[in-house]
Amino acid sequence: MSRRIKVMIADDHPMVAEGIQSILESYDDIEVVGVLSNGREVIDQLETLAPDVILMDLNMPELGGLSATEIVLERRPGTRVVILTMHDNPEYIASALSHGAMGYLLKDVPTDEIKHAIDVVMGGERYLCTGTQGSIAPKQDETREALTDREQTILLQLAQGRSNKDVAQALDISVRTVETHRKNIKRKLGISSTAGLTRYALEHGVLQGTGRAMGR
Repeated sequence: MSRRIKVMIADDHPMVAEGIQSILESYDDIEVVGVLSNGREVIDQLETLAPDVILMDLNMPELGGLSATEIVLERRPGTRVVILTMHDNPEYIASALSHGAMGYLLKDVPTDEIKHAIDVVMGGERYLCTGTQGSIAPKQDETREALTDREQTILLQLAQGRSNKDVAQALDISVRTVETHRKNIKRKLGISSTAGLTRYALEHGVLQGTGRAMGR
């Protein structure tokens, strides 16, 4: 038998989290390694628990699901994050996907669909539950190019002429992570040079005061 899939559950509603845990523990090929109540706990326990898949709620205290997803993928890029939420708004779905989530599930899906979603994302494919597939399709191409909050922060740093090493030190991440973000920013904006990034930042007001730019 192959190694069991290590799943972490992050939800600030204990009854929901315990219900999902009970469902998943009925499968022989799944091991629930942690049940946590907010995104900060997810980050703190990430290296210790080393999950393959995280079922992540969107709205949690201290650190929400989207911010936690981005940090998780910076630190452990191979982790699959599946958003598990009550929100079926297309904007929520698009934002989750742009932050790197591999899946999006509504909390009222049948129990076997949660297991199916885990299997699909473990196979390297994206999974959207049946209630969300139609709502995201028309806007997917449009929203895919949006920069995440982290990418906007890094764009600001790069546009100010800072090196990858300087940015890494300022944000307490690795140089390799900065390089990955830089590549993604260039791809999303269709820009091939650092000068082009600076020009984009000037044209879009990114450099007109850090506070105001970050509030956009």
